[in-house]
Amino acid sequence: MRLTTKGRYAVTAMLDLALHAGQRPVSLADISRRQDISLSYLEQLFARLRRAALVTSVRGPGGGYRLAVAPAQVSVARVIDAVDESVDATRCQGLADCQAGHTCLTHHLWCELSDEIHGFLDGVSLADLIDRHEVRSIAARQRQRLTSDTIVIDTL
Repeated sequence: MRLTTKGRYAVTAMLDLALHAGQRPVSLADISRRQDISLSYLEQLFARLRRAALVTSVRGPGGGYRLAVAPAQVSVARVIDAVDESVDATRCQGLADCQAGHTCLTHHLWCELSDEIHGFLDGVSLADLIDRHEVRSIAARQRQRLTSDTIVIDTL
């Protein structure tokens, strides 16, 4: 499986956004701090997510991003697809030219595996992930860590 950092970070950022969606938009700076993802990298990812109509942006003071659709309607595969990632277990990126322009013996096996992985990820929504106890526990720990860091900085 070839899932790069771009796809992983996009899913992580979208899950963070879904977890913190509330009355106000979520800033990329907040996601960056909680998830240790570069702000400039998040800006690139969210431009693609916005074009894919998964998020909307809110400008001005207190601005940020909101989910454009309900978390139950956003599959992990949809997020990965939105940032132009592919789940590809082949070595030829699905082009069937594994061996100097020809298909290798196991090409179709790896294509089927890629399809299975994509199907699995398409069956997992952001809402499914939010409902997981371990996800909620990790999110609470991240919020606590940021709150503790802010208190220490404010008292210095």
